[in-house]
Amino acid sequence: MRSQRISHGFVITTAAAAAALLLSGCGPSQPQSQSATPGTGSPSPGATSAPPAPSGTSSATSPATGAPAGPALCKAAGLSAATDASGGGAAGSVYMKLNLTNTGSEPCILRGFPGVSLAADAAGAPIGAAATRDESTPPTDVTLAPGQTGSAVLRYTQAGNYPDCAMVDAAGYRIYPPEDTASLFLPQPTKACSNADIALLTIGAFQPA
Repeated sequence: MRSQRISHGFVITTAAAAAALLLSGCGPSQPQSQSATPGTGSPSPGATSAPPAPSGTSSATSPATGAPAGPALCKAAGLSAATDASGGGAAGSVYMKLNLTNTGSEPCILRGFPGVSLAADAAGAPIGAAATRDESTPPTDVTLAPGQTGSAVLRYTQAGNYPDCAMVDAAGYRIYPPEDTASLFLPQPTKACSNADIALLTIGAFQPA
């Protein structure tokens, strides 16, 4: 009987010790101390960090800027007119340069052919036919800085060359810059034909002077 009690007591003691050991293993563990500085720790597994943007740049795309506008077309109000008859003459015709000079404060462009006709006076209507175009020299944009000049070759055919010419006096030339509805008057007395079917004038495209 005594040996059985001892054995029974040993079993109980052993079971109690095992239970105590099991309880101690399930208890909360103490946290390990960390020395990481806030904001400088390594990213958690699987996380990615974007590289910093270069200094002075932005992730937004800047809107494209439009090309600066070029000079406007030259207008009568900003031009002066003159002729240079150094071109000489042939077969009853006189060749001259029609010069338009930029009198404004900004650059402008002469593009193509001017309109030219003979006129009775500064305010008068054109006399006869307007100048026909001489297209032997192709048009080109002529940019005039303030004070610069563009030239077109103007040919005047003597009115006396035409037997059926109804001859009248003209006080000069009325000149329309290309693509302009306003005009300049250039005093230069000459003879004109009032017949609208007789073309005394021929004009070329503007070229740099």
